[in-house]
Amino acid sequence: MKPGDSAEISRSFTAADLADYTRLSQHIPGNEQVPEPLIGALFSYLLGVELPGSGTNYLKQETHYHQAVPLGEALTARVEITRIRPEKHLVDLATTCTDSAGRVVASGRALVYVRDAEPVEA
Repeated sequence: MKPGDSAEISRSFTAADLADYTRLSQHIPGNEQVPEPLIGALFSYLLGVELPGSGTNYLKQETHYHQAVPLGEALTARVEITRIRPEKHLVDLATTCTDSAGRVVASGRALVYVRDAEPVEA
């Protein structure tokens, strides 16, 4: 793990995903757009499963949503390590999500606690 390392996932959300979200959250969206928490969940998946991965504890997430995303739109979420503070077991990451045209639909940063946050030399 070192600054510049990244991970990404691509997916699109369907009407069935929206129905599940509505049932679980009891929030009824007013249109056929992807709810922001579903986009944010892509970052959560990447941080907990891909980079840094298992054992990661989420401390802080800041996300700015730049535009609405219609259902069925292909999205690519990406996290990239920007800083490692091994003495505090902290990893800072940039987060971005783009649509199929490459437009940024969400961006921000995350701070996670990782027990083994020692950077690996390139």
